[in-house]
Amino acid sequence: MLTRDYRYPNGRGVYNKARAKINLTLEVGEAREDGFHQVSMIMQSLRLWDDVELFVGRDTVNTFECNIPFLKMDEKNIAYKAILMMQERFSIQQAVHLRLHKKIPIAAGLAGGSADVAAVLRGMNKLFHLSLSTEKLMELGAEIGSDVPFCIMGGTCLATGRGEKVKQLPPLPRTYIVLVKPDFSVSTPWAYKAFDAWEPGRKPDVQRMLAVIESRDISKMQAEMVNMLEPPVIHEHPVIQQLKDRMKEEGADAVSMSGSGPTVYGLFKREEVAREAHRRMRSSFPYRYQVLFTCTENPRYQMRGEWK
Repeated sequence: MLTRDYRYPNGRGVYNKARAKINLTLEVGEAREDGFHQVSMIMQSLRLWDDVELFVGRDTVNTFECNIPFLKMDEKNIAYKAILMMQERFSIQQAVHLRLHKKIPIAAGLAGGSADVAAVLRGMNKLFHLSLSTEKLMELGAEIGSDVPFCIMGGTCLATGRGEKVKQLPPLPRTYIVLVKPDFSVSTPWAYKAFDAWEPGRKPDVQRMLAVIESRDISKMQAEMVNMLEPPVIHEHPVIQQLKDRMKEEGADAVSMSGSGPTVYGLFKREEVAREAHRRMRSSFPYRYQVLFTCTENPRYQMRGEWK
């Protein structure tokens, strides 16, 4: 069993939390020459994370340990790609052992992979005393994934460009969240391709959402929560709309699909309502569905104003 163990070989190791995110808004613009789409997204970090540990290994090659058996140390593993990039970019000769304990649902629209990359970059920075700024880490992260810069900054942010331009926003108040991840995945490239073939719908009004965030009134958020990927994804997977409807029935103040899906989330002002919704939805859906309870997370909640 994978555990958080600070007794590292050689006495050199670091631990980081790789925090999940949800999209409060997601506007999709035109496709760019680099193959990405122009986007504008308001994203929020969650108190749900993967455990990421890095330590200087005894072996002469990089090694990998994970609680998910099918995750391998190969070119598809972007957390491992982050290690290789940092070793090459900063001439790091020592081999690194990556210990990853996944708790964020995989391929769920919650940026689990990008969050792991962000944690690896922070960890490599600390482990090898590189003294890189947050801005430099975000720049490096953007080379691997569009959501990585946000995952490095964290909190409540507006991301533009292809997602790599990140601006910190006033933090949401502590808000309770129920997540439901159905027993299927949605490919992000497929979702954007389906969007391109779809008649564009309503766009989110970022300024109005920013005003709601500043008011700290979660009950006003539903009217401004627009994810432009929802219509084509729901057309292919109608159960997502059913989950949204059920979440509202359970008392959520606002509901939406996160990212390219398929995870549906509900925002709750009252913890007891959220916990009851979590209990009832866990008992209602097949065991293959993942139903999680969490809340918002923000660096500003920390004493020093940074992630711990």
